[in-house]
Amino acid sequence: MKKTMVIMAAGMGSRFGGLKQITAMGPSDEILMEYSVYDGIRAGFDKVVFIITEAMKDEFDKKIGSRVSSKIEVEYAVQDLNDIPAGFKVPQGRVKPWGTSQAILAAKNSIKTPFAVLNADDFYGQEAFSVMAGYMDSLKEGVFESAMVGYKIEKTLSKYGSVTRGICQTGNGLLQQISEIKDIEYGPNGTIVYRDGQKSGTLNGDELCSMNFWGFTPHLFDYLEKDFARFLKEKGSELKSEWLIPITVDDMIQSNVTKVTVLQSGDSWFGVTYPEDKPRVMKRIAELVEQGVYPSPLFGGSK
Repeated sequence: MKKTMVIMAAGMGSRFGGLKQITAMGPSDEILMEYSVYDGIRAGFDKVVFIITEAMKDEFDKKIGSRVSSKIEVEYAVQDLNDIPAGFKVPQGRVKPWGTSQAILAAKNSIKTPFAVLNADDFYGQEAFSVMAGYMDSLKEGVFESAMVGYKIEKTLSKYGSVTRGICQTGNGLLQQISEIKDIEYGPNGTIVYRDGQKSGTLNGDELCSMNFWGFTPHLFDYLEKDFARFLKEKGSELKSEWLIPITVDDMIQSNVTKVTVLQSGDSWFGVTYPEDKPRVMKRIAELVEQGVYPSPLFGGSK
């Protein structure tokens, strides 16, 4: 079965302090998402769609698109703040696009096959792509089913500040509920604490969380188009409201629109949220190259 990767790369990287999507991380100046493309190709994905802003396109083509286009079909989709349903308007003063659900919807015209959705600034590991590809190969045509690769929360934190994660409740191999928890970080004595609005508490570290590695079929787009209008009615006047895919997925589960199979990877996840994360990520990649998991340069040639 043909399979597409959708890599969400339109974020501004405010906590990192720059466009971390195109910051060199590998021994031969590879950027982080190149490893996702490489792992996707190995798993049998035959197309990648990069979700970007219009201003990023030339730089993205230079940094990655032109480098991988001989190995996999490449397309770009633009996430635009002003790309909203008829009858709505962008509130004065809003700068950022509407979140990850809008990013996926932006790729609608580029996708005709089952597709995986992932972040540009996360390293998921080869096994994550393999288990997702295997799941997609088992799908029956015409059925709206979905999947998620989950990671233990303790494996996804930064030592340098708080993060937001989708904490998952599962049963019988299916995702039953996902809740976005903000401001999760290490507390005293290595405990994991969170402060989300008026709520606060601790986590034990074994909780399964989403790192935005999803598997969908094109049926999703019909739902997203309707849900975008609902979101804008409720929160479209806010300057910083976000239409996030974990919340959208949870709404679909609770409404029995789709079932979400939970896949797990034995590989380690790592990523860059803060500038201080970069040396650790570079070290981890260098170790994988030394172990022979990845070549360097990754796609041949040099930057």
